[in-house]
Amino acid sequence: MVDASMIECVWSGRARLGEGPVWCPDRGDAGQLLFVDILGSRLHVHDLASRNTHGWKMDEACCWLVPRSDGDGFIAGLRSRLVHLRLDDAGPHLVSEWTTPLGEPAGNRFNDAKVDAQGRLWFGSMDDAAKHSSGSLYCLVERNIACQDTGYRVANGPAITPDGRTLYHSDTPRGVIYAFDLSASGKLTGKREHIRFSATQGYPDGMTCDSEGGLWVAHWDGGRLSRFRVDGVLDETLPLPASRVTSCAFGGVDLDQLFITTAAFERDGEPSAGGLFRVVAGFRGLPPERFAISGDSA
Repeated sequence: MVDASMIECVWSGRARLGEGPVWCPDRGDAGQLLFVDILGSRLHVHDLASRNTHGWKMDEACCWLVPRSDGDGFIAGLRSRLVHLRLDDAGPHLVSEWTTPLGEPAGNRFNDAKVDAQGRLWFGSMDDAAKHSSGSLYCLVERNIACQDTGYRVANGPAITPDGRTLYHSDTPRGVIYAFDLSASGKLTGKREHIRFSATQGYPDGMTCDSEGGLWVAHWDGGRLSRFRVDGVLDETLPLPASRVTSCAFGGVDLDQLFITTAAFERDGEPSAGGLFRVVAGFRGLPPERFAISGDSA
């Protein structure tokens, strides 16, 4: 059982839309937690050794980023394109365009991503106004993009089970988390409703799996983080002092620290909204995966 009294706000910078936490164990002396502020067009780094958090303004909003397997920075999903990004003490540097899905509506932006054990990148898109079902779920392998599912208002929270055989994905405004069967070749089949949020729970946002297969889900407008068992049954709930909880990621040397992002957007009356939180979860996360690069470091 997670001790809610042990939740710590490690950064109180009031991100307008904190999102996309990714654990980078090879950065800094003890690892770093990277996360973005989509609406603030900022990229942040929380250093575990110094406990300091640094941020940089970007020319275009960054919606997510994942490390590359060759160690040469990141693949990042900006608002309208995918790029190769490097990050040093001076901040982020755009190296080159990578590749971008064709046919995305002009009012869409990218939203949330996760890499599986084979190095494939799963990411979604959404209507920026969250009104139209124009979003999709994509899979990126090297520079090849395949649309895997479509019809989302806000495609959110890819998460993959420890055995790599199930992928979870949500449509936030619909309040539904879907489960797909994921083949070794990267094909999705068997789409089904896995969890449906009630009106009192808020809406499912970012997600991650722990090493036991539990699914941790951020509750947008629900002020909590919940763990669901493999069968979809609610296991436990972790209340947070911010109503718009957006995503989560395991980090730390033993992957036993759970970092949680939140949003201050339209929450001026919540002093802790937009902060980055940390708690020892009582579970361990999965080792972070890297986007597979084979011989092309451009």
